[in-house]
Amino acid sequence: MARNKGSKPQAMKERAARTAAAVSPSSALAAGAAPKKRVGLLQFLREVRAEARKITWTTPRETWITSVFVGIMVVLAAVFLQLVDLILGWSLSFILNFANGG
Repeated sequence: MARNKGSKPQAMKERAARTAAAVSPSSALAAGAAPKKRVGLLQFLREVRAEARKITWTTPRETWITSVFVGIMVVLAAVFLQLVDLILGWSLSFILNFANGG
């Protein structure tokens, strides 16, 4: 049986190493980047405030519509599950009655 080109153990190890290097994410420290410096409390609070300003809140109308939609979906799911439960219960009782000879 002929071996494929590059099927020697050393070639396989080299391919595995190249694949692992290409797949694995390189960390900032491994890439030679300096670690982030510590930020003071005031700077942190300023950044939090700036990010909080970017938040877009839903309008009361959008909140109401979404809430009604969720309520409708909950009712539909409850009705569906109740129907499935009834069908499975009837089926199981039919099978058990048939098995008992009745």
